[in-house]
Amino acid sequence: MDSLPPMPSLTPEDNETISEAIGNDHKAFDQCYDALKAGQTLADKIKWRNQLTWTIARHAISEELTMYPAMDRHMGEEGRELTDVDREQHQAVKEDLHTLQDMSPDHADFMPLLDKLMADLHHHISHESEEDMPRLERLLSRQESRELARQFRRTKWITPTMSHPAAPNEPPLENLAGLLAAPIDRFKDLMRTFPDKGELSAEQIRA
Repeated sequence: MDSLPPMPSLTPEDNETISEAIGNDHKAFDQCYDALKAGQTLADKIKWRNQLTWTIARHAISEELTMYPAMDRHMGEEGRELTDVDREQHQAVKEDLHTLQDMSPDHADFMPLLDKLMADLHHHISHESEEDMPRLERLLSRQESRELARQFRRTKWITPTMSHPAAPNEPPLENLAGLLAAPIDRFKDLMRTFPDKGELSAEQIRA
């Protein structure tokens, strides 16, 4: 097993818009969930639990540091109202993920909480795909959208890799909290198991 998720090449994604980059991660969430539910052994379930945690935690903070400020800048008060809802939805996901990330998949509470997490996540994804992204994309040129997607992807490599629901969820305090937590999380990742690269889909590798 690989000790850490493989680092993706960013070159094929250089033409992605922010909607496409976000959508890729949304697909990866479901793929990790499906693999976790289908795991035949406890070890299989643990490595997919870790992959799901790693993928969601980085995605959420990167959105909060890149996409949500862009919505505030380009959409004004409407953007702020939408991102307030997004942050509230993120908080519910972070709290469940914080419990799950160290809970054994054979615990009686694990699968019900996992299903609740995914239901909350899908509710949030619907809000983003139906409300946030169409409105933001209408205000961005394709080049601006591609640049925002690049910022989003780059930011994921300096964010915490585990859930920290008590941490600030807006810049600039979130930036500082992330810089403090990320090295600790990444050290812990060295002692956690993850799927081998050959077990990952293209979306999971890029997430």
